[in-house]
Amino acid sequence: MAKKVVLSCGKCGSRNYSIPKKEGTTERLELKKFCSHCNEHTMHKQTL
Repeated sequence: MAKKVVLSCGKCGSRNYSIPKKEGTTERLELKKFCSHCNEHTMHKQTL
């Protein structure tokens, strides 16, 4: 079963997305997603 992780915007820090992450991966996710607070596409990183 996949674990849910939270992604936060690299620019403003808001936590916008929670997505499933595959088991067995150790590196932190970094995806380019749309931030509604910044109103643009920014890099989102996995938070704890």
